[in-house]
Amino acid sequence: MNSQLHITNGDLFTKKLKGLKLPGDIITWREMLCEGKTETNVGSESFWKTRFDFLNKNYKVSKSWFIDKTLKEYRSLCSHKKEDHIVLWFDYDLFCQINMLAVISWLKTHRPYAEISMVCHVDDENSSPLLNLTDLNKEELKNLYENRTFLTQDDVEYADYVWQLYCSDNPIRLENLMDFDDFQFKYLSGAIRSHLMRFPTIKNGLNEVENNILRLAVKESPKTKIDLLKTVLKNQGNYGFGDTQYTRVITKLTPLFTDFNPVKLSKKGIAILEGKTSYYSCIQENTAYLGGALKYSFLYNSETNRILKL
Repeated sequence: MNSQLHITNGDLFTKKLKGLKLPGDIITWREMLCEGKTETNVGSESFWKTRFDFLNKNYKVSKSWFIDKTLKEYRSLCSHKKEDHIVLWFDYDLFCQINMLAVISWLKTHRPYAEISMVCHVDDENSSPLLNLTDLNKEELKNLYENRTFLTQDDVEYADYVWQLYCSDNPIRLENLMDFDDFQFKYLSGAIRSHLMRFPTIKNGLNEVENNILRLAVKESPKTKIDLLKTVLKNQGNYGFGDTQYTRVITKLTPLFTDFNPVKLSKKGIAILEGKTSYYSCIQENTAYLGGALKYSFLYNSETNRILKL
């Protein structure tokens, strides 16, 4: 068999993949490019500086942690130059799909000779939401591996193109993409749709992720902040965010709550949720990025599913 390299989207799955004893080394892509500013030149010095600045400021990631966990693994990827087949293990959600685009963009530039394949989920009508790769047993994973999707050059070019658009300063170009079905990325259109819904809505200045937290706070009446977090994680659709990401969003929305024991929205929080007033009065600075675009420079129209530039 040709030499191969596996790239996974997290330590939990890397551990599981090691148990399959497939040929080839494993690299773990430790990033969450769905959040914060991104640059098109994946792996460059400015790319990593931009990412570290975001993670350090918003998640208190230390330089030593970033070097040890993210950069060392990236450098390991750089040193694997002989593998002519690369297998990507990424889930269907926004978190994974954006990371996957970045990895393919890097491979297009730095490993143009390599054959790339993706391990894809098979839709199961009984599974809603879809199961993550970590939820599958060894037999199921081996079956997916044997039936993986081999990317064509056109697929690779398209993934790179979508990555460039994701990193651009205007999400309207991303919104205008209509040809997802011409390529082998089954979950990409859904992920991009979810991404666009992270821009604030015209209705109340909160995006879908934030509105969902307020809706669940009212509907589920969680007893504590931890209960609210668990409820949101279970009912987040295909974002694929983790505890730390949602904790950060909930913390930012704290002024819209009167209490977290039990969880209760303030009058202003209820008024915003009902669209009677807007969250815009609470925004102090427009410095949050989604890919290459400033979050508060655009609005999402929930009725037409279109993005508007402010």
